[in-house]
Amino acid sequence: MRLKKRALIPVAIALVAVIAATGVVYGYWTANGSGTGTAAVANDVSNLTVNQTTVLDPMFPGDTAQTISGDFDNPNTAATFVNTVTVSISSVTKAGGAPAGVCDATDFTLTNPVATVSALVPVGTGVGSWTGPTLQFNNKPVNQDACKGATVNLAYVIA
Repeated sequence: MRLKKRALIPVAIALVAVIAATGVVYGYWTANGSGTGTAAVANDVSNLTVNQTTVLDPMFPGDTAQTISGDFDNPNTAATFVNTVTVSISSVTKAGGAPAGVCDATDFTLTNPVATVSALVPVGTGVGSWTGPTLQFNNKPVNQDACKGATVNLAYVIA
């Protein structure tokens, strides 16, 4: 039985491919190397100031909810990533000369208090934006005259 030269060509090619692959695999697993790199640390969100840009209309019991929106002051040297802004009612200040009685945070409903930003806030004043939380004056089954002219003080936390 004689082997033809043409029949040996595919076998030779396969053998060369196996030997080459073995060398590549060996080189991959045994190669040494070194290198350097750098990474920048993000600016601290605690340097940012949250601004409320929405001016809410005077509220009354049972009024519709009003959306709260705003922007930021970023004094950092680079853009700063902001994930969320969380709004809360920190206090309620009664108006001078308001009727006697209690007016506090329970007279108001803050809905959707976490505004998703998920963006880089550029350096500057009045930059970026956030929106979503709403504030509403509750309609309680009691006299709420003590809330006439009251100011709802909001607090903001950036994450």
